[in-house]
Amino acid sequence: MKALPLLVRVLRAPATMASLNLPEWDLLLRQATAANVTVSLYYLAEEGGLLAQIPAQPREHLLWARALGERHRQAVCFEVANIGAALAEAGVPLILLKGAAYLIAGLPPGAGRLFSDIDILVPKARLAEVEGVLILHGWAGSKLDEYDQRYYRQWMHELPPMQHMHRQSVIDVHHAILPETAAVRPDPDKLRAAARPLPGMPDVYTLSPVDMVLHSAVHLFYDGEFDKGLRDLVDLHRLLQHFGAMPGFWETLPQRAHELELARPLFYALRYTQWLLDTGVPPATLAALAGAVPNAVLLALMDALFQRALLPAHASCSDRLSASARFMLYIRGNWLRMPPLMLSRHLWHKAFVSPKHELA
Repeated sequence: MKALPLLVRVLRAPATMASLNLPEWDLLLRQATAANVTVSLYYLAEEGGLLAQIPAQPREHLLWARALGERHRQAVCFEVANIGAALAEAGVPLILLKGAAYLIAGLPPGAGRLFSDIDILVPKARLAEVEGVLILHGWAGSKLDEYDQRYYRQWMHELPPMQHMHRQSVIDVHHAILPETAAVRPDPDKLRAAARPLPGMPDVYTLSPVDMVLHSAVHLFYDGEFDKGLRDLVDLHRLLQHFGAMPGFWETLPQRAHELELARPLFYALRYTQWLLDTGVPPATLAALAGAVPNAVLLALMDALFQRALLPAHASCSDRLSASARFMLYIRGNWLRMPPLMLSRHLWHKAFVSPKHELA
């Protein structure tokens, strides 16, 4: 295996930041920017008591990143409060997903994580009510053509993104974690039933610990875009480290994965967090996923693809096959979400029809 990029080596062993010289810091910050983890570097340095040992120029850069992260945290808290107030009018609990859940719940991945939208989970039967009450509170649906509206509302697991008319904040309203057209469809009723309330925040919930890990895994390994792949893998790493200290977590995780038909993405999540970030996973947990392991040929192919696509999208982390790996995984992500005929029509529409609509 070739040497890991500098950013990955720092994420595996944050104490190494104390010994980097200025050219190394320049490279590290460029890689971190490409992976969208610069603010997280600040918090890793702060947690390790390393800030005083970092040269002045990169330390100032990290301090600016921290200010950006703090402003982002305040904005997310404000938006979550407003979303919660809107949903309360409809009598629908607010279940936060992904970045917003990590941040509001005070989980390790939330420290320094930047994200562009707030993801929530609501019952499918209440979508119209939720959309209506969000519109009354200032959010409006995206201006999409007729095909894209049908694509979201009939086939996908979420409404078209909704953006606030004044604050420009974006909400993704999900009713499931995978599309209606995917071969694998985890039961969203089970996810909502196991959701955990957040202390001091009435009617605000996150997924349960095991479901949060599984959602993070399916989001990364069923998606087709990997520009933030390393950031999402770091989320998984930190969730596994944090929840792994809870009694029964490692035994429950593979059981729940099988129950929700998510054993394969969990296998990939554990395999590549171990490979890239040296995450400690008990052998018994891996053994419980033995039935989800792909055949040797497919696994070798997935290794070749993911071991490129999960690295930062920066020239120093790429080789001549990196772009091809990301393209193949883009096709794979769409293949997992749609049957072949629908996928062909969708790719044709996005390649040839949507660009004409955008120019009209």
